[in-house]
Amino acid sequence: MDKGKSRLRKGGIQPRLGTAERDVIALGIAAAAIIFIVGKSGVILPQLLRWLAGFGIAPGKMLVNALLFNVVLIIFGWRRYRQLSAEVRERRKAEEHARVLAETDPLTGCLNRRSINDATNRLTARSVGRGEVVAFMMIDLDNFKQINDFNGHSAGDLVLQRCAQRIAGLLPERSLLARIGGDEFAAVVVFDRNREDVIDQLAVAIEQELAQPESINGSDIKVTASIGIARSDAGHASEEGWNDTQVLMHMADIAMYHAKKEGRNCYFWFEESMEAELRFRNQIENGIRRGLPLGEFVPYYQEQIDLQTGELTGFEMLARWNSPTLGVVSPDVFIPVAEQIGAIAELSESVIGQALRDAGAWDPRLTLAVNISPIQLRDPWFAQKLLKMLTEANFPPQRLEIEITESCLHENIGVARTLITSLKNQGIHVSLDDFGTGYSSIAQLRSLPFDRIKIDRSFVTNLAENKDSAAIVHAIALLGRGLGLPIPAEGIETNDVLLELQRYGDIKGQGYLYGHPQPADLIKGRLGDMGLLNPEEAEAGAPAPEAHGLSAEIDPAPSALRRQGPA
Repeated sequence: MDKGKSRLRKGGIQPRLGTAERDVIALGIAAAAIIFIVGKSGVILPQLLRWLAGFGIAPGKMLVNALLFNVVLIIFGWRRYRQLSAEVRERRKAEEHARVLAETDPLTGCLNRRSINDATNRLTARSVGRGEVVAFMMIDLDNFKQINDFNGHSAGDLVLQRCAQRIAGLLPERSLLARIGGDEFAAVVVFDRNREDVIDQLAVAIEQELAQPESINGSDIKVTASIGIARSDAGHASEEGWNDTQVLMHMADIAMYHAKKEGRNCYFWFEESMEAELRFRNQIENGIRRGLPLGEFVPYYQEQIDLQTGELTGFEMLARWNSPTLGVVSPDVFIPVAEQIGAIAELSESVIGQALRDAGAWDPRLTLAVNISPIQLRDPWFAQKLLKMLTEANFPPQRLEIEITESCLHENIGVARTLITSLKNQGIHVSLDDFGTGYSSIAQLRSLPFDRIKIDRSFVTNLAENKDSAAIVHAIALLGRGLGLPIPAEGIETNDVLLELQRYGDIKGQGYLYGHPQPADLIKGRLGDMGLLNPEEAEAGAPAPEAHGLSAEIDPAPSALRRQGPA
C-alpha cells in the first residue's frame, strides 16, 4: 500500500502548507531588550568590571536593574517564541491529520469518494496538456456480503485492505486509487489515447490478481471483481451540475453494472446503449419498491403431470409482476433486481403466502411447489417464517414442496443442510432444482435429504435431437433410481420429448406442452371443471372461468386428464 500512497501523493492531492505563524509581541519585546542591551552594555559593562576589580565607582542601580531586566526579557521572549513555534508545529500536525482523514479512507489508506473527484479533475487537466487520456475504472467486489456473513466483518476488513494493496501494486505511475463505497474501488489511470489495450491488460491483471485466494484466519477466501471502464475523451453529455469526473464515474458505474449483469468477474468499457439498460433497470427497481405494498406481485401456476398416466399431480408456483406500466413481467426480469436491492425476501414471502391461500382451495391430492432465492436460503429464520405462513393459511406441510437451485449448494453446503433438515422436520418436501447445471456431487446428494432431483430444462427441451442431452438425462435418471429419488423434468414442449421421457418409467414433468403458467382464477376455474376443488370450494359452486392456455389446445392424453387419480 506504501507504493499506492506514494503514487497518490505524486498525483498532487496534498495542498501546500502555509508559512509558520509568529508571536509579534513576544518577538518585539525580545528585540527591544536586545537593542537596549546593545546600546547600554558599552557603558555599563566596562564600569561594572572596573568596580568589581576594585577600581572606580559602582554603576547606578537603575542601570544595572534595567540591564538585568532586559536580559530576563530576552530569555522570556526566546522561550515564549519556542513555545509558540512548538504549538504551531503541533497544530500543523493536527490539521494535516484532519486533512488526511477527510481525504482518505481510514481502513485502506486510499483516497475516498470525496477526494477522488478533485484529484481526478487535476489529473485529467494535466493529461490533456500532454495529449493523453484518463481511464476511470470502477472495481466492485463480487458477493462481498457473503464474505462478511460467513467469515465476520473483521475478515471482510482484511479482505478490503489486501485488495487495495493488490490493486495499488498493479497501477502505473501517476495513477489514483480510491475506495468509493463498502466494497467498491475506483482507479484512475493515464494512458495514450491510441493504446486502449494497456487498460484492457490492466483490467485483466486486476481480475487475475484479486482472484488469487487469500488466507485469512485459517480460511482461503477467493474474491472476484466486476470492472466498468470509461475514458475521458468519450464525449458523453454531462448532466446539469456535474463536473467531468462525476460524468466519468457515472459512465464507469454503468459499465460495471453491465459487467455484473453479464455474469460478474469480467470488465466492460462504457457504451451508450448501457445507459438505456440502466434506465430500464432503475425503472424496474423503482417499480418493485412501489409495487410490493400495492400487491402487484402475484403467483402464476404451471401444472405438473405424471408422464405415464397423464394425471395432474400438482402445480409449480411462478411469480409474475402485474406492472401498470410494463404489463405482466416475467421473473427473469425482476427477480435478479429484487435480490440486488434486498427486496427478494419480502417479495417471495408475499407471493408464497398468496399461493398457499390459493392452493388451499384445490383438491388435497394436489401439491404446490415453490422456488426460494439463494438469499432466503441464507436466512436462518426462513424455516420458521414458512411455518408461520403455513399455519396462517391452514395449509398442510405435506402438500408443499420447496425447490432449491443447485447453485445454492455451492455457496454454503452447511447452511443448506441445516435449512433442508429443518424444512423436512416440518413435513415439507424438498427438491433439488436445475440439476446438472451446478456443482453438486454424488456425495452431496447422499448427505443432503432431498426428496426429488429435478432435471434442468436446458437438457430436456432438445432431448429428442441432441445426443449429449439425451445421455445426460439418461445418467440423471439412473442416478435418481440408484438413490431412490424421483426425477421430475421441466421444459417439456413437444410430443417427441414427452415420448423420450416416458422411457424412464415413473416420472413427473411440466412444460408448455401442458400449458403456460396461468393466474389463480383461471387455475381455479379449470380445477372446478375437473372436479378437483376441495369439498368446501366445490359446494360453494362459484362459477368457473372458461379454460385458456395451451393445456386446452395441446393435450397428449386428453382422456387421462379427465380421469384424474391420486398424485
